Amino acid sequence: MNVLLEAEDLDVRYGDFQALSGVGVRVGEGGALALVGANGAGKTTLLRTIAGAHRPARGRIRFAGADVTDSPPHQRVRAGIALVPEGRRLFPSLTAEENIRVGAVRARPGAWTLPRLYEVFPLIARCRTRRAALLSGGEQQAVAIARALASGPRLLLLDEISLGLAPAVVDGLYGALAELRATGTAVILVEQDLDRALAACHDLVCLLEGRVALSGPTDRLPRDQVIGAYFGSVS
Repeated sequence: MNVLLEAEDLDVRYGDFQALSGVGVRVGEGGALALVGANGAGKTTLLRTIAGAHRPARGRIRFAGADVTDSPPHQRVRAGIALVPEGRRLFPSLTAEENIRVGAVRARPGAWTLPRLYEVFPLIARCRTRRAALLSGGEQQAVAIARALASGPRLLLLDEISLGLAPAVVDGLYGALAELRATGTAVILVEQDLDRALAACHDLVCLLEGRVALSGPTDRLPRDQVIGAYFGSVS
């Protein structure tokens, strides 16, 4: 496996509060890592640290062989790291298509085109001229993913993409992600639905109170063991 992302011994603090302690993750080219854990475990903090929104107090982040620990977020986007944040963070006054075009401003070569995105996300094609503020939750989530893809990422960071959405909408989003994976884009997926996370990813990291409680290939981790690590009932 060619390693695309390697984060080692990350400590991240918010003032006096330590959100991550010695956390490490590794993702290979085209890999899929499920990042699970209870609320407050540090999942969003880890994604934001990889994306460059937080600077670790300790540890290193390497991407495609380069040390990006001190690189600002816009340089990481150009290198091929894109984050779909929890809550989507769309520009409400812009249309769906305008939001996607924002993501393509500094696109890498080979980035996804609008026609290709509309093919993968027919939900967006039907609402591309509507303002983001008027879109449903599922439409907004699809636009947020498409905006990230428009930058041409090698690694897509997805934070709680199914949160608050109807099961049928979530099925459609996960179907699109399967097609995305087929293109070779690597994924780190934060997901509260453990069954979906295990089915969608090859590897898993479970965080508990800012530390790695369990990690390994999903096909070698019994579900009961993952649940125990999730709630801190097993070591």
